[in-house]
Amino acid sequence: MKLFFVAAFLAVAAAVPSSYKPEYKAPSSPAPNYPAPKYPTTSYPAPAYPAPAYPAPAYPAPAYPAPAYPAPAYNKDNKYADITITSQSDERNLDGSTQWSYAQSDYTTREESQVQKKMQGVTYDSYGKESYGEVLGNTNKGSSYWVSPEGQKFTLTWAADEAGFQPKGDHLPVAPVHEYELPVAPVHEYELPVAPVHIPFNGKGYKIY
Repeated sequence: MKLFFVAAFLAVAAAVPSSYKPEYKAPSSPAPNYPAPKYPTTSYPAPAYPAPAYPAPAYPAPAYPAPAYPAPAYNKDNKYADITITSQSDERNLDGSTQWSYAQSDYTTREESQVQKKMQGVTYDSYGKESYGEVLGNTNKGSSYWVSPEGQKFTLTWAADEAGFQPKGDHLPVAPVHEYELPVAPVHEYELPVAPVHIPFNGKGYKIY
């Protein structure tokens, strides 16, 4: 009996055309609704980074070109433009004395010296009190020679010390000399008065000798 049903089923299956395809419908299942997961919040400490140490920048020194100044243009009528220094000296010593001089191409010369000297003068103490005594001062002497634009030659010498500044030169003005007669006191001629003579009496009209 079982064999009969199997044979019948096979015969029916063989009789179904090969183009037949069974139609299956996809099952419609509702989308699962899962709750959102809850994760624990982790608290991390703020990282401590060391302060960065940067090396100081090395900048190259700027190279500036040397300024180019135009050569001075002297007036051709300036007769002093060609004057130059022909000699010069300058000495400074440990004792405070100095000596210097110079000469120019226009024959102008000058020399000067200075030394320290003890002299009488005014001094002040730390409280500002003034006193008169021995002080150390500078003395100076020198000379100078030059020619004026008119061709006149001048020579000047000088000294400066405790007596003051003392210049000498033929071109220096001289104080005028006032010549006058001194006034004479008037002579008063008169007779001197004579004191009276008192002759004593004795009270009886007789003179007492």
